[in-house]
Amino acid sequence: MRQAFEAWAQRDGHIVRRREDKPEEYLVYETQRRWLIWQAALAHGAKAVDAQQAAQAQKFAPSEDKAPVMLADEASVRNRVLNEVLDAFSELDENAGIEGIVRVIQSLKKKSQAQSQSHSQSRQVEEQT
Repeated sequence: MRQAFEAWAQRDGHIVRRREDKPEEYLVYETQRRWLIWQAALAHGAKAVDAQQAAQAQKFAPSEDKAPVMLADEASVRNRVLNEVLDAFSELDENAGIEGIVRVIQSLKKKSQAQSQSHSQSRQVEEQT
């Protein structure tokens, strides 16, 4: 994942040199900020795809005479996730720094966890009925 990010960042003109004392962090603040956003988007997108596929599978549960369930349109899922992440980061104050980015990432994680919990609870209610 880091190699893909660094390749993208270099193409976009960012410096991808890492700190000597902390090799997991980038030397340039903007590169570090984009790395955190990249990770948040991937984590949020993976959870959204899983949740949507589970919902589709539940909604269109295959029977023996039906064709297999088609997977969700990946492009629409990617666009929706990207828009959610961009909206979350657009509300961020420019002076918030890394702490603000971490707060946005945590809020996206909490939102994703809440959605998956409500989804699993709704499945349990449907199974009981």
